[in-house]
Amino acid sequence: MAQINICLKRIFTVFNIFFMIVGGVVILLALWCQFFMSIRGGHNLEGRTTQLFILHIVGVITMMIAVLGAYGAHKESKVALIMFLVFMFTGCLLMLMTGIPAASSYPQVKGRMEETFRKFVPLDKSRKDVRNMAEDIQKQFHCCGLFSYKDWENIPDSCVCSQEEEKEGKCQTLRKNLYQILTRQKKSVYSKTCFPTIMDHIQFTNKINIGVSFTLAILALLGGILSSIMVYQLYRSNSHTMMILMRPPKYNEMCKPPPY
Repeated sequence: MAQINICLKRIFTVFNIFFMIVGGVVILLALWCQFFMSIRGGHNLEGRTTQLFILHIVGVITMMIAVLGAYGAHKESKVALIMFLVFMFTGCLLMLMTGIPAASSYPQVKGRMEETFRKFVPLDKSRKDVRNMAEDIQKQFHCCGLFSYKDWENIPDSCVCSQEEEKEGKCQTLRKNLYQILTRQKKSVYSKTCFPTIMDHIQFTNKINIGVSFTLAILALLGGILSSIMVYQLYRSNSHTMMILMRPPKYNEMCKPPPY
């Protein structure tokens, strides 16, 4: 005999299917970000690998919890449903603890990142890994310097434009020293700076993380409410059955003489 309302069970099953799809979408979104940002050179941005790895883990855990919920509903298992309930409310709290600070600090991200990146200027005197990262980003994004080509005391080859790019108007011509002026030598570097492009990638990743956090928090809250109702129905059904079994016999049954 079914102990859970059949309509509620169907709603909960549909919810878990949708929840599993959301987990798959999170994994695909992380893979898409990894592919897109690798093409654009975003693999050099600090913290990007960690954020994408976290998205993969969140997607896998989401799908596993959805399977647990669907199993608990199908088998009407109190243990599975209680585990699902605990995971849902724990996940909701974790997603809110992640999403709320990220959303509240989002407007200040650009200012903090600019302050951090200005500490690397001049780039020639920065650490070797910073210089290598800057040159890799310049090659990938076709930009020069974080805020200006003057971030370099000696402009590297990664800043220098090709003739085709000069014709497209992507470059600016420099005549920096007296020798270059007297010999009429010129050096064309990319007019675009790298910091705005870096910020676009950072903010793009932050938007995805905030969206995923709040979406999963809402779904986890809904799943927790549904599973708590189902657990309540299971306990109520069991208590009702126990009351019937423990009910004392009726008076007429007690007084009825035994058959001969």
